[in-house]
Amino acid sequence: MREQHVGSFNDLEFISNKTCYKANGYTDDDLSRPIIGIACSFNESVPGHNNLRMLAEQVKFGIYRAGGTPVEFGVIACCDGVSDNHYGSHYCLPSRDVIADSIEVQCRAHRFDGVILLGSCDKIVPGMLMAAARLDLPAILVPGGAMLSSPPFREKARSNTTTISEAFGLYTQGRATEAELQQLTNTCSLTCGSCQFMGTANTMCSFSEAIGMTLSGGGLIPAVYHERKRSAFRSGEQIVALVRAGISARQIMSWEAIENAIMLLMAVGGSTNAVIHTCALAHELGFSSDRVLDAFDRLSAIPHIAKVSPASTTQDCEDLYKAGGIPAVMRALREHIHTNVMTVDGCTLGETLDRFSNPFPDTSDLIRPLDNPYSTLGGLVIMRGNLAPDTGVAKPAAIAEEVRQFTGTAICFDGEHACIEAIKAGKIKPGHVVVVRYEGPKGGPGMREMYLTLKMLNGQGLAKSTALITDGRFSGTNNGCFVGHISPEAAEGGPIALVRDGDSITIDVIHKRLELHVSEEELSQRRREWSYTPPQDLTGYLARYARLVSSANKGAVLD
Repeated sequence: MREQHVGSFNDLEFISNKTCYKANGYTDDDLSRPIIGIACSFNESVPGHNNLRMLAEQVKFGIYRAGGTPVEFGVIACCDGVSDNHYGSHYCLPSRDVIADSIEVQCRAHRFDGVILLGSCDKIVPGMLMAAARLDLPAILVPGGAMLSSPPFREKARSNTTTISEAFGLYTQGRATEAELQQLTNTCSLTCGSCQFMGTANTMCSFSEAIGMTLSGGGLIPAVYHERKRSAFRSGEQIVALVRAGISARQIMSWEAIENAIMLLMAVGGSTNAVIHTCALAHELGFSSDRVLDAFDRLSAIPHIAKVSPASTTQDCEDLYKAGGIPAVMRALREHIHTNVMTVDGCTLGETLDRFSNPFPDTSDLIRPLDNPYSTLGGLVIMRGNLAPDTGVAKPAAIAEEVRQFTGTAICFDGEHACIEAIKAGKIKPGHVVVVRYEGPKGGPGMREMYLTLKMLNGQGLAKSTALITDGRFSGTNNGCFVGHISPEAAEGGPIALVRDGDSITIDVIHKRLELHVSEEELSQRRREWSYTPPQDLTGYLARYARLVSSANKGAVLD
């Protein structure tokens, strides 16, 4: 049971606690009010979090206005864009559990009455939601917002933070100069904020709004818009109201709310990473990962109705916000979603949708009605077959129609680095199915993103003539023909470990199948010959993580 202690620092038995708070400058009046923790993941290396210190001040003003007392504390945050392509990439997914643990510890140790969660990026938002589920305190997640759109590059109508990786693919073929690459680093990310596209960062911020944990309309406000500050202020006011009303996180994150969020992911073409994070969040809430995967499978019938990058070359998350954002998408889904669920707005989802008003005149068809979708395939699908006995994940929203059914010849790499070197050397040819393995939660360890491999293939013009499968993950910005999260992973002896160069593989995202065309007798012989030696040089947190982490299909939670 959640401990009730609003204003409890006035109680005589807690006078020593009160003394320590007073040493920080708080008054008796401050400590008579609801104490609201602010978990702020500001730092100076993550563009999506660079504005969070300013937003924390707005949250504090709102808390004060509503009669509460804010107490800010720091939370770590890793940026995939900074950590990818070197050893640091092993730490990104594992950081999610450190974030959840640290917020739980801080809130329990200091007996907060409620908590505001300030974060924007890939592992930070799900880690914060996991902490909220554990704590079951009144909680609101306040995203930092997305970057603004960036100017064109070559044939791309708009560039973004990952355009540089595609440009590097051009550079390896002599079709771009070093000077062009250097200039692109100045223009493809013009403001702070989470990356412009429907990557994992904006996917999870959208997810948070759809599940009811972010104020209505607050998921996709761009980082530099004044409305982002106003939404932070209102969140500060509202968290005090939630404390006084006794509305806690688990009352909001119900099973029906999870289904709403999954339907939203289908409609907007969310990142494949959302599947692993939803499984992890459900684990904290007491729901099984199998139930989550079955829901993704069942709800993939929700069509793709809001098309933004990487599915679109002309529209990004700023455009989706101007088109009405998540409330407008949820309105389009109204006949399917559960409108009676509670939200942090203090009312039901149906009530928030009824009163939402888009401040921008929407003259685009970015958000389409259900009877005129961009695709009848949902944005995400759960793959099964003899190569993925415990499932894999694909993203039809980012896979061109002509390669949604692809049969090719395997070319195998034990780790991403070897694959990247092969791409640089021009060894990947049309018709190849690139297999990158031993990059799962245990084998990586840390289940790194294979986004650079696909971006380089795209830059070399191979996006529609090759495919890539992995027990690792992908960035939400990836496009091409790809399947990730293949479980069991290679390090656990999954069939992906048994694939050999020259094998025939079929990827069929329409029928959700991933098949290796090798006989069972041959696979049994290969299994007898297979062996695995875990990395021997692991120390510290990565060593503990590799020892404790579960499979991707279970959310890569720590058992």
